[in-house]
Amino acid sequence: MNDAGSPPKPKRSATDHLANERTFLAWVRTAIALMAFGFVVVKFALFVKQVSLVLGEGEALPDQQSSAAVGIFLVVLGAAVSLLAFFRYRRIEKQLDTTGYSPSKRLSVLLALAIVVCSILLVLYLVPRM
Repeated sequence: MNDAGSPPKPKRSATDHLANERTFLAWVRTAIALMAFGFVVVKFALFVKQVSLVLGEGEALPDQQSSAAVGIFLVVLGAAVSLLAFFRYRRIEKQLDTTGYSPSKRLSVLLALAIVVCSILLVLYLVPRM
């Protein structure tokens, strides 16, 4: 306790801030990678659709439509991860300035679950085509 009777403020070093910023940037890189992968999936689906139209196959196959849906989902997931990473960064900054850091694993668990679900869906999509 200090002279005013309030608990002392934790000392916040530059290394704490920089570590928080590095973590935020790692989340941003992950979000950009998810969005880029989603963009590639959507563009590939459009390419396959154009090739099928040129070859006279007619309408897009259901696989092409589901590929576009998966790509859009990945872009949305990347945007959501980016937004959640920003909120996490701000919360930790506030904790470092006031009460001290207390870890939360929600964002990590959420991203891990989303990637596992995407992996399972991709396996279910790819296995029948082997």
